[in-house]
Amino acid sequence: MTKPRFILASASPRRKDLLGSLGIEFEIMPSELDEDSFIANLGPTTPGELVNALSHAKALNVAHRLTGNGLVLGADTIVVLSGDVLGKPDNPEHAVEILMRLSGQTHQVFTGLTLIKATDGIVDSARTAFSVTDVDFAPFDEPRARAYVQTGESLDKAGAYGIQAMATLFIPRIRGDYFNVVGLPLYLLGQMLEEAGWPLL
Repeated sequence: MTKPRFILASASPRRKDLLGSLGIEFEIMPSELDEDSFIANLGPTTPGELVNALSHAKALNVAHRLTGNGLVLGADTIVVLSGDVLGKPDNPEHAVEILMRLSGQTHQVFTGLTLIKATDGIVDSARTAFSVTDVDFAPFDEPRARAYVQTGESLDKAGAYGIQAMATLFIPRIRGDYFNVVGLPLYLLGQMLEEAGWPLL
């Protein structure tokens, strides 16, 4: 039996690389979801509920545009500190502010995943789950935060940092899935693919 097309509903180069590392052949069809409007209409949620809702909405947006049959993967990652969601910075100064909030603190990274099987825009089945990782930041001063922001790594990432590069200099330890912090929890994805009848091994 031929497997359906696998579609990543994200333009993230990090998710693309991680998915490719599993040997999956896939297409990229970024979601066109208006995230700000979606969140504004969502109402109060927990971090887990938020990433689940966003990953599902992103996958659904692509699934409805699908011709033929396919398996669509949607994902959403947020950084949470003391209950506050820290999104992507608006500019370098905002990135410095976010990093100084994280300095010396433990925060959580949540990533929601949704797999939708669809045929010609009609959903056949959907699975949604999230992963959470605790990340410890060592204390650092503002000049060090500014030096990091000048590397250019901050501006397109939730929490204003990327664990896979220079931000490792801030992070003495994590508890949970490292790949979750990068943006695609591979262990959870593997479990969900098994449930969807797409075993990787």
